[in-house]
Amino acid sequence: MASDSLVKHISNYRVSSVLNRDVTSLGKQNLFDGNVETCWNSEQGTPQHILVEFAQPVYLRELHVQFQGGFAGSKTRLIDVDCKRDICPLFFEDNNALQTAKLPAAKQNVARRRIKLQFVSSTDFYGRIIVYSLDFRGSVAGEDTANGETARLK
Repeated sequence: MASDSLVKHISNYRVSSVLNRDVTSLGKQNLFDGNVETCWNSEQGTPQHILVEFAQPVYLRELHVQFQGGFAGSKTRLIDVDCKRDICPLFFEDNNALQTAKLPAAKQNVARRRIKLQFVSSTDFYGRIIVYSLDFRGSVAGEDTANGETARLK
């Protein structure tokens, strides 16, 4: 199955905090702007989170995330907000590289509308998280990815 970026299907998103309330320079808008010079920077303390709502249900296959080394989410939970259940734990390395976290195959075939990335712990002593880019990859529920037409949902 094809895995396309789902960012254009995001209808709303929130973050737990922004460092010094500097939303202009360090706010959530920097997560999806495609600019490697900007970032979301949380306040100190754990847990921190990013809550994402899609305009329609999606099949999530993987996440791509780039942290600032020293400020990565060392233990992360991916949560289905509507079901109030963990989807799977995610573990990231403490570096600046773009990292990919694939969902287990059994979890990829569930349509989801709202998800939360909860950073339970951070590699930063104070619990701060810095994310330069975030992308959700998968497909929109109900779309026939072979020809781009929308299938009927039963």
